Amino acid sequence: MRTLRRLAFLLLAPLVIQMVPARADVRIKDIADVEGVRENQLIGYGLVVGLNGTGDKLNNNVFTRESLIGMLERLGVNTRDQVTALSTKNIAAVMVTAQLPAFARGGSRIDIAVSALGDATNLTGGTLLVTPLLAADGEVYAVGQGTLSTGAIAARGAAASVTRGVPTSGRIVNGATVEKEVPAKLDKGSGLWLGLRNPDLTTARRIAVAINKAAGQIAKATDPRTVRLDLTNRDPIDTLGLIEDLRVEPDNAAIVVIDEASGTIVMGANVRISTVAIAQGNLTIRVTETPEVSQPEAFSGGTTVTAPRTKIEIDDQRDKKLGVLRSGATLQDLVASLNALGVGPRDLISILQSIKAAGALQADLEVR
Repeated sequence: MRTLRRLAFLLLAPLVIQMVPARADVRIKDIADVEGVRENQLIGYGLVVGLNGTGDKLNNNVFTRESLIGMLERLGVNTRDQVTALSTKNIAAVMVTAQLPAFARGGSRIDIAVSALGDATNLTGGTLLVTPLLAADGEVYAVGQGTLSTGAIAARGAAASVTRGVPTSGRIVNGATVEKEVPAKLDKGSGLWLGLRNPDLTTARRIAVAINKAAGQIAKATDPRTVRLDLTNRDPIDTLGLIEDLRVEPDNAAIVVIDEASGTIVMGANVRISTVAIAQGNLTIRVTETPEVSQPEAFSGGTTVTAPRTKIEIDDQRDKKLGVLRSGATLQDLVASLNALGVGPRDLISILQSIKAAGALQADLEVR
C-alpha cells in the first residue's frame, strides 16, 4: 500500500503543480524605498592627462588652457609668460559625476563617470587628476582620481576611420573616496514611510496587509505612493529587515505605450478590449516597365525600334479578412487576432489609435 501511495503521488504531483496559478510575487524591497534614504548626485570639473595626442586643442579651449596653467602654478611651475608655447595635446578638460549612496561613510569608495568637455577625441588610457566632487549645497563630499576606462575602440587612418562605443566618455571603478557623510538616521521613536516606485493604491494596500500579517499592526497605506510604518518601541533595522523580504503581487494600471519613432509597442497584461471588428488593408499599385527592342533583318534597310511594354499589378489585399474581438478580450487575444490579419508594428499603431478613438480600448494610450 505504501508503494501504491508513493506511485499515486508521483503521478498526481505534476497535475497539482499545473493547477496552481502562476503569481508574479515580488519582494517589497524591489518595488518600494524607505523615504529619506536615497542617493545624492555629485559633480566636479577636472583634467585628464596622459592621452596619446587625442586631447583638447589648447588654442580652441580656453578653459583647458587656463586650468592647466592654474594646476601648474599650484605645483610651483609658472607658465603665465609662456602661454603661447603651450601646445600639448595630451590633456583634456572633463566633467566628473557620481552617485553618493545613502549611509556612505568616510573612506568608502564609489564609482565615477568621466565625460570630455572640450574637443578631445579619445580619453582611453588617460588619468584623472585629483577632482573634488560637490553636491547641490556646494560642499565637497568626495574626491576622485584614477585611470580611465572607456571600453571603446577607435582607429583612424589616412582615408578611413572606425569607432565603436563612445571614446569621449568612460568610468573609473572605485575612483572616488568619500570625504564627508550625509547624515541619515533611523530613529526608534519616529515613524518611517515606504515610497512606491510605481504609485498604485491596490499595491500600497497589499503591502500594508502583508506587513501587518508578518509584523503586527504597524503599517497603513496613506495614499497610492506611501505606506506609513509605526515603529514605536521597535528596532527599525530588525523591522525593515523583516519587511523588505516579504512578497506581494503588484497591481498595474492598464496602459498601452507607443513609440512612433521606433515603432515599439508595449501593452500591459491588464489591457482589455470591448467588442470591436478590425479590418486592415492597403491598395498597392505596382507599375513595371520592360521595353523590348525590335531589330530589322540584316541588309533590309530597316531601323531599330523600341517597343514599350508596361505591366500593372494591383494588390487590393483581398486575402485580408475582417477580425472580430469579443468583449473582454485579453492582451493575448488581441495579439493573436492582429497576427492573424498579418498586421505589422506600424499598422498596429494606427489600429490601436483607432480602437481607442472608438472607445473600445479599455486602457490609457500613451504616444511618445
